Amino acid sequence: MSILENFRDWKEFLGDRVEQAKQAGMESETLQNVAYQIGGYLSEQVDPKNDQERLLKQLWDAGDKEQQQALASLMVKLVQNPENINRGN
Repeated sequence: MSILENFRDWKEFLGDRVEQAKQAGMESETLQNVAYQIGGYLSEQVDPKNDQERLLKQLWDAGDKEQQQALASLMVKLVQNPENINRGN
């Protein structure tokens, strides 16, 4: 099973990567810019594997650049709290 098939696994994976970036000294603004770039890549290149990913893609595609940056920032914030990773799917 791919991490993209289970949203909880995806959030855990993303949370681990965010923590690694922070420990490596990446600043919050840089981290959010990377998240924005990854969000764009995922939207364009990766087919959503579950309902949550489909919703994120629809929100991403509906938004302008500023809204996409906000969504990327929110995803980073979401996975920085371990309580949010284990909640839901």
